[in-house]
Amino acid sequence: MTLRKTTTPPMGWNSWDCYGTTITEAEVLANAEFMAEHLLRHGWDTIVIDADWADPHARSHGYTDAASLTIDSYGRLHPDPVRFPSSAGGAGFGPLAERIHEMGLKLGVHVMRGIPRVSVAADTPVLGTEATAAQIADPTNVCEWNPHYLGLDHHNPAAQAYYDSCVAQFAEWGIDFIKADDMLWPYQTPDIEAYSLAVQRADRDIALSLSPGRDLSAAHLAHLREHTTMWRVCDDMWDRWDDVQANFARLARWAPLAGPDGWPDADMLPLGRIGIRAEVGEPREGALTLPERRSLVTLWVMARSPLMIGGDLPTSAPETIALFTNDDVLEILRDSTGNRELLREHDLVVWTAERDDTRWVAVFNTADEAREVPFDTRSLGLGPAPAAVTDVWDAASVPIEAVHEQSDAARSVAPGSSVVRITLEPHGCRLLRA
Repeated sequence: MTLRKTTTPPMGWNSWDCYGTTITEAEVLANAEFMAEHLLRHGWDTIVIDADWADPHARSHGYTDAASLTIDSYGRLHPDPVRFPSSAGGAGFGPLAERIHEMGLKLGVHVMRGIPRVSVAADTPVLGTEATAAQIADPTNVCEWNPHYLGLDHHNPAAQAYYDSCVAQFAEWGIDFIKADDMLWPYQTPDIEAYSLAVQRADRDIALSLSPGRDLSAAHLAHLREHTTMWRVCDDMWDRWDDVQANFARLARWAPLAGPDGWPDADMLPLGRIGIRAEVGEPREGALTLPERRSLVTLWVMARSPLMIGGDLPTSAPETIALFTNDDVLEILRDSTGNRELLREHDLVVWTAERDDTRWVAVFNTADEAREVPFDTRSLGLGPAPAAVTDVWDAASVPIEAVHEQSDAARSVAPGSSVVRITLEPHGCRLLRA
């Protein structure tokens, strides 16, 4: 088949921010049912099971030491049958994927680079070869944060065969999306190429996402576009304003490069009920204020980043869910072009995007204090006298003032121009359409 490219950024849900390594089948289904009922019609269609779904002793707030991951006779991961009872008897994620597909959704899974240590210890055979797990393992190239895997020696052709066999099994189960971790920091060229080739050889179209993106350079752009669907441009995002603010500069670099050839990914949206059994913090509705949540979603949409909700959907607050169902906002993600940062001056950041005769402008206040700013409509790229300006989030008209002569109130605006006055909460934004 082929590595699945997408014409618009992928949109879905990921279990990491709320359940860490401990997600269960019942919790996956609860989120899928909520998505199918409330979010699918708005474009959200993918459910992703994050790390360590094969660990029978998974725990909250981290990884278990020396985990006895569930594997088959060829050293490939299988779901823990206690947490995923439909996988019993070697069925894997097949039955769960079937239920997800019946809802009109796609199913994704997280994988780590390399091969499980338990497979190497058991020296399992590599399907379709004369080699064994111990012969293809590379103990010198291991993950810094997940202790359950060794690297692969790609000088041995059986390493490719191992990845091929793993992805072929995912395809047989009906997996639509793979999040491959420990690929980009440091940049693992042989593993990226080998895993991408395995996806291309599988008997199913599968989207491939690479993580994490700490210090990722655009010098890798051509390689990333060739071998993946989307790639992270930052480390893990959490519900801290500092994390959001750091992505302004990253997305300013990456957004002009986004498109159907590949999507730079600003990481999951740490919004909704998170921390239930996660790596960071205790159960909470997320520490970001409502203006900060709106700024986060606006920035991701204006940059056309993939959107993966991190909060448990059935137990998240209605005002958070409402951030995911505004079709006028999501229209920018799907249909805009020319997405870029227009201005960064002190604590003001302005982004712009367009489609035909429509222009969107997002004005962000990164300061800790509220402010009111008069903007010359030309400085926002809206022209000297737009016919109308609308606040996209609230579907409300924004007053436009004609400036006939210089005044203190609009001293930076030339006579003959138009002005919009924007009130911004601390860390808040306004999303305008003209």
